[in-house]
Amino acid sequence: MKSSPARAALLFAFLAVGAAAAHADDAPLAHRIVRVTLDGAVDKGTSGRLLLFAMPAADAKDGKIDAVDTNPFQPKAVSVAAREVSWIAPGQSVDLDADGEAFPAGFSALPPGDYLFQAVLDVNHDYNYSGRHAGDLVSEVTPVKLSPGASVPTIKLSKSVPAKDPWVLPPSVPQVLRDALPEARQHAHAEVLESPLLTAFAGRPLSIRAWVITPPGYDANGSTRYPTVYLTHGFGGGFDRFAPTMTYLWTAMAKKDIPPMIWVLLDESGPTGTHEFADSVNNGPWGQALTTEYIPWLEGRYRMDAKPSGRFLNGHSSGGWATLWLQTRYPTIFGGTWSTSPDPSDFRDFTGIDIYAPNANAYKKPDGSANPLVRDKGKVIATFETFAKLERVLGPYGGQLASFEWVFSPRGKDGRPQPMFNRDTGAVDPDVAAYWRAHYDIAQRLRTQWPALKPDLDGKIHLFVGTADTFYLDGSARLLKETLDGLHAKSDIQFFPGKTHFDLYTEGDDRQALLKKIAWAMYGVARPGQGK
Repeated sequence: MKSSPARAALLFAFLAVGAAAAHADDAPLAHRIVRVTLDGAVDKGTSGRLLLFAMPAADAKDGKIDAVDTNPFQPKAVSVAAREVSWIAPGQSVDLDADGEAFPAGFSALPPGDYLFQAVLDVNHDYNYSGRHAGDLVSEVTPVKLSPGASVPTIKLSKSVPAKDPWVLPPSVPQVLRDALPEARQHAHAEVLESPLLTAFAGRPLSIRAWVITPPGYDANGSTRYPTVYLTHGFGGGFDRFAPTMTYLWTAMAKKDIPPMIWVLLDESGPTGTHEFADSVNNGPWGQALTTEYIPWLEGRYRMDAKPSGRFLNGHSSGGWATLWLQTRYPTIFGGTWSTSPDPSDFRDFTGIDIYAPNANAYKKPDGSANPLVRDKGKVIATFETFAKLERVLGPYGGQLASFEWVFSPRGKDGRPQPMFNRDTGAVDPDVAAYWRAHYDIAQRLRTQWPALKPDLDGKIHLFVGTADTFYLDGSARLLKETLDGLHAKSDIQFFPGKTHFDLYTEGDDRQALLKKIAWAMYGVARPGQGK
């Protein structure tokens, strides 16, 4: 799942526009067909998934808004409709049936009134993962008055989203880090390796990408070697979104808030979501490529310890699952994982759902009540069903739930991963669930293979999660702890009372307190007696 609140908000969002009851004397609203024209955004034809967003104009702050988009913490604010566009040339138009693919309902269910519309042509079919990004075509925010029998004005795709500078920091980043960015940038190195394993799997060139941050005083020709931390992002992260992390790590090492180590910031994003460095029949052998190709290549280029006691793993959310998986799958390679708020490691609690239970349903509990998925301060703000159905409208690729299937599921006859659950009814496919259990249920792997794993894995699992985790990930962590305790394994699994997915690292005014503790703990393993 997501590592940053902003991206988490986008990818774990759901929409639920409530249709107000019409007065008995109101005429029924017309079936909503919206014409969208390619007008000035590009000078050549293109294709993609056309998305149309609508929100009440009264909800715009101060009457102004730059974009109409999803927002999970105002779940009834925006509606969305979609269709595939196989080709559209400059000056051409397409009609979008806003009562066809739509969530939560067709636009004809919207009450009469003033709205703001915006269209987006998602040219790469990855809106579910990246949102609006380079090359997507967008319209201006367009005022629309919905009334019985009235038509919607033509929406014009007039702008192309520009490429993002990966070194531009978001507004939320403190000034102290902004000031440090130029120097930090001098110690960040993009390292991209075309992988023979992945290329052979895909039949086209595929590369592993990462940023390498070297510590103060690093000398490529010197004799000093350093422990290395392999860190990967959560859902929604990527190669061009590491600037805040890179700047913080350099600054913290320069101030001696964390020890001198080499940090490798791994990109685990792709067109299907996060591949999580798992060896998958759908995504390819990412774990093998990382451990047998990329890490040896890096260790030939940098002054790394290049041994298990100096190779560590750290990740949050989906990155937390990826690093927990890598440690348990390749225990002889790494000296420990410090995984925070990881995605489910025991599928008996897959965000609260036991996918192995007889007649399991992703949408409904046995008593018929809805399975929640997102909570905030004790309040349920999204259910599994609304999230899944929104994701389906936004597109078939890149969504969080589809991403799980691209990693965990067997491949279907159509070449795509088999769905774990039916998107209409929520019914779990027991055969797919059994495949997930046999191949990717971390707790199940530990239970069945512990005698073989123990010599290389005992004491290397460290996990931290909040008891109020936004995506209910504490439940699965508790089952993992029960498994490890039952095996009499050495592990460190901690539950932070009241902490959510997004404030887990914070203590007082220090937003990175937990990361500092993790870094010093790693250093203490690599350099006994020198940790804090």
